[in-house]
Amino acid sequence: MLIFIAVVAGVYTIASGFLQVRYLKDMVVHTFTGKSSESGVSPFQSLVIALSGRVGTGNIAGVATAIAAGGPGAIFWMWFIAFFGSAAAFAESTLAQIYKKKVDGEYRGGPAYYAEKGLGWKWYGYIFAVVAAVSTCLLTPGVQANAIADSMNNAFGIGPVITGIALVVITGYVIFGGVRRIAFLASYVVPIMALFYLIVAAIVIFANIEQVPSTFALIFSSAFGVDSAFGGMIGAAISWGVKRGLYSNEAGQGTGAQAAAAAEVSHPVKQGLVQSFSVYIDTLLICTATALMILMTGNYSVADPDGGYIVDYTDGMEAGAGYTQAAVDGVLGGFGSPFVAISLFFFAFTTLVAYFYIAETNLFYIVRGASRKIFSNILKVLFLAAIFFGTVRSATFTWTLADIGLGLMVWVNLIAVILLYKPTMAALKDYQLQKKQGLDPVFRPSQVNIKNADYWIEREQEDEKRKKTM
Repeated sequence: MLIFIAVVAGVYTIASGFLQVRYLKDMVVHTFTGKSSESGVSPFQSLVIALSGRVGTGNIAGVATAIAAGGPGAIFWMWFIAFFGSAAAFAESTLAQIYKKKVDGEYRGGPAYYAEKGLGWKWYGYIFAVVAAVSTCLLTPGVQANAIADSMNNAFGIGPVITGIALVVITGYVIFGGVRRIAFLASYVVPIMALFYLIVAAIVIFANIEQVPSTFALIFSSAFGVDSAFGGMIGAAISWGVKRGLYSNEAGQGTGAQAAAAAEVSHPVKQGLVQSFSVYIDTLLICTATALMILMTGNYSVADPDGGYIVDYTDGMEAGAGYTQAAVDGVLGGFGSPFVAISLFFFAFTTLVAYFYIAETNLFYIVRGASRKIFSNILKVLFLAAIFFGTVRSATFTWTLADIGLGLMVWVNLIAVILLYKPTMAALKDYQLQKKQGLDPVFRPSQVNIKNADYWIEREQEDEKRKKTM
């Protein structure tokens, strides 16, 4: 899987002329322009829905487990997969916009939809929809819920059962309110908590500013196996860095694509660029902040694959949010544990809500007609049960389930993404041409010979009728 995603991301990176760098300005501009409509959310709201899924346990506990299993060099490989993975995020999100449709008055889209419309493989769309619904409803929520329970227990002594009940009640209130309540929650909670987290990280880093050069030197030397302590861990560094980086930023998984489809934009590429930018925010900004806090304060341990530890600076503490809590505590006293616990709660909670949105989107693809509401309510009950289950199980068990869900979704999604190379690049070239002409790009499928883009074809036809009556 790791090789496959690197190949797919590399193909789109080269073919697009490194859009991750060339269109960085456009990413920022499109993120903060555009408005919502009766059917869709704004590009910014779509971004934060995607970020609510991306920014979660992986940014705090996931970074710690990557360091513990792969050494400091794992952080470099997290950056690596973020840079190239942003091209895969662009491709899947652009495709989600091209082949989106209206369902019950709201935009829905994602891998199931572009497999059916773009490839003409409805059966493959069903495969992804089933895999995604099962993964995001039953397999991946547990790791977020478990991390919340663990951090609350460490910081406040609250038992997992109490945390599980409270989490079920709060999550139930949000998911029964529909996509607009989800978007409203994400648009406020994610930016505010991310900002506070980055401010605290900056304080910790500034307090250890003399460690910056040596910390980056440690990351790079460990990544390529030349560090004296971690020289034999290059394979583990690559594996764990890419795996945990991918879990955090979700590039190529198809989840961000479903949030992208909900946006109201004039051209699919605009939202593709916005979602590409979200990968940078998740990994290059928030994950890096966590990694620097842990490494600069020396609050980490690295396991020896043959048993024991290569280094043990935490007295055998289980890898996870505790590393970050200890790092902040070292600078800000007893503030660290509660702050990280609260941050992790909001990050992981918004991820849970995003998971439900993804599960429901794929359920709606599978189930049509009047029975949709009944199945949606069943899905909500199963999802809430999975959350409670995750709070009372071990971290190892929940991470294993999450890795299974992640792997299944990446494989099924990326096969479709690479096979739909042609319409993706056609949309990008159309965007580039209109930009060169000084226009605000507007997507017209007939001009780029993209078929079965039903929503955009109807929109183009309506525009033609409007012009004739004027």
